[in-house]
Amino acid sequence: MISKRLERHMRPVFAVFIVAAALCGAHANAIAPIISKDELAPRAEHKRATRLITHFIANYHYKKPPLDDELSEKILDRYIEMIDPTKSYLLRADIDEFAVHAQMLDDYLRQSNLRPMYDMYLRYRERVEARIVVAIAMLDHPFDFNRDEIFMFDRKDAEWAVDDKELDELWRKRVKNDILSLRIAGKDPDEIKNTLLKRYEGISRRTGQVNSEDVYQIYINAFTMSIDPHTAYFSPRTSENFKIRMSLSLEGIGAVLQTENEHTLVREIVPGGPADKGGKLHADDRIIGIGQGEDGEIIDVVGWRLDNVVDLIRGKKGTIVKLGILPKKSGLDGPGKVISIERNTIKLEEQAAKSSTLDTGNGPNALRIGVIDVPTFYMDFEARTRGDEDYRSTTRDVRQLIAELDQEAIDALIIDLRGNGGGSLSEATDLTGLFIDTGPVVQVRNSQGRVQLERDRDRGVAYSGPLAVLVDRNSASASEIFAGAIQDYRRGIILGEPTFGKGTVQNLVDLNRFDDTMNGKLGQLKATIAQFFRVAGGSTQHKGVIPDITFVTALRSNDHGERALRNALPWDHIAAARFTPVGNKYGGVEMLRRLHESRVAEDPAFQAILAQEAAIEVARERQEVSLLFESRKAEYEKNKREQRERENQIRIAHGLEPLAEDTDLLEDNGDTAEKDDDEDFDVVLDEASLIVADMVRSLTPGNRLVDADLKEPMLSATKSRTKALVD
Repeated sequence: MISKRLERHMRPVFAVFIVAAALCGAHANAIAPIISKDELAPRAEHKRATRLITHFIANYHYKKPPLDDELSEKILDRYIEMIDPTKSYLLRADIDEFAVHAQMLDDYLRQSNLRPMYDMYLRYRERVEARIVVAIAMLDHPFDFNRDEIFMFDRKDAEWAVDDKELDELWRKRVKNDILSLRIAGKDPDEIKNTLLKRYEGISRRTGQVNSEDVYQIYINAFTMSIDPHTAYFSPRTSENFKIRMSLSLEGIGAVLQTENEHTLVREIVPGGPADKGGKLHADDRIIGIGQGEDGEIIDVVGWRLDNVVDLIRGKKGTIVKLGILPKKSGLDGPGKVISIERNTIKLEEQAAKSSTLDTGNGPNALRIGVIDVPTFYMDFEARTRGDEDYRSTTRDVRQLIAELDQEAIDALIIDLRGNGGGSLSEATDLTGLFIDTGPVVQVRNSQGRVQLERDRDRGVAYSGPLAVLVDRNSASASEIFAGAIQDYRRGIILGEPTFGKGTVQNLVDLNRFDDTMNGKLGQLKATIAQFFRVAGGSTQHKGVIPDITFVTALRSNDHGERALRNALPWDHIAAARFTPVGNKYGGVEMLRRLHESRVAEDPAFQAILAQEAAIEVARERQEVSLLFESRKAEYEKNKREQRERENQIRIAHGLEPLAEDTDLLEDNGDTAEKDDDEDFDVVLDEASLIVADMVRSLTPGNRLVDADLKEPMLSATKSRTKALVD
């Protein structure tokens, strides 16, 4: 009976919308009560939910993973990692004791026996309570900041402490580092002690607020994430948060957050949201404090669970939230800064496609390149359902923008998909149809092995001229479907970085729909049920779309996106669909690549971008910091000087005055880069337009690319750029 109802539920949802991955933490409100240890036990609805979840994964998950001893061991490892990711509380003896269950969790799941995981969490809670008492006592001890020693903050590869003495030493360095970081940030001794006292007490309090529902969500997600990174269980409370996020009705800042080493990491900035429009918060920044209003006190949120942080960031539309952040370019050992963002809803029109033009070359070599920025693949489903003939969608808006750009006599077109994490599958298909006549766009294989084709059935094209698609490491899902189809049809060239590699389909199942008792809320399961394949047969999963011309900004691309996620589905391939490529229209890609490489090697602005990427990568890979005050201060001054030098390279390349010596790009409030519209540089897009200009000249009868093309002026594009938003 369960199987039939699940199967009916899957069919209508399966290929409608590409669901973006959501990272959700266990919820506990900031004023939630402390849960007694007797209350921290599995409930009847958890056992019913477990029965449904194991059935669904066994029968409908794309991988159909066997629930066996091997998976059981992975689940235990992931569960321990989720409750104590920094290995700062549990001892080696605890881990050895838990290991007794290593090959029994598969049996526990089949039996809906949840008690052992709750016992493990209770042990963890006891260790946290004891450890925080020690940490608070250390705040009254003097620390020698002239003593040369290091603190390892990234402990994922560290061994578990064998006894309390070893943990005491770890925490001595941790407390010393916390004090030093606040000292470098300009806090006085009383402020430092008060901040850390609240931080440590908060860790203990929030651990005590974890309830039965929270522990169950942690355990089941240890199970699902041991299968693949996009299969997840949402508790009833988390389900409500997920619905809010997917409907875009949240009044917040427009950022996707996750927890990493007790910090709240900005995973991505939502296009068109307040954070995106403000330009002060960026992906990979860390949020360390939150305040309400212009004059509100900044509350330290280091060590907070994700939902607690989100609760503080949300608020009434039009109000101000202040964020204390550690910018990605300064690293964990750098000082933080405070930014202000006005809360607002994310409206469809703010995520809509926009157009601009870039003028390159001079005299007879002058060309106008059209650019259409597509932040997401959207459709106003509500307007379409109620019969509104003028409903908004990516394809409709891009068609109109192309018509407007045609009026400006563009010589070529760039579709900019950088940062586009996906959206509507039907829109990815329809948008491809603006550039090909008819034919298949993507193949979708479900868990039963059946392949379904998504086709463009509309004859004709909206644009037939030279085309390029610009992508980066954050272009995912629907973006990869569009870029892959353009590449397979040889309709245009792909520029930029290897894409994210998100080539799977998830379905959201409300577990209460299949519960006969209907007693209590069970939550939802998001499960991977299908995989995308390009028309040429290869999957977009894992590898992503490899550009025809890869920009050297793609540092360590193997450590990003799907390739960096544990248990991600591997790349795969199936038979190619029947389709007719446009032809080898752009056969001179090798020449275009050589021109590009020669140009960027001598372009100071592009080299500055590469230096910045390298600096960020160094900060990201760092696992330890010095606890010597002078060393930390000197490193900060060095980072500040190098950041200003890189910024000045870009400014000088665009004909602007360099920043003054006293300009601090690591500590400013974001205004430095916003003083003048001419300072809104997009070095990568500028270079893409030059590649496209080379491509246009290569297609001109009687013309050929010569060495002189390498000496063409950088671009007058930043000053001649025009923008339009579809009304």
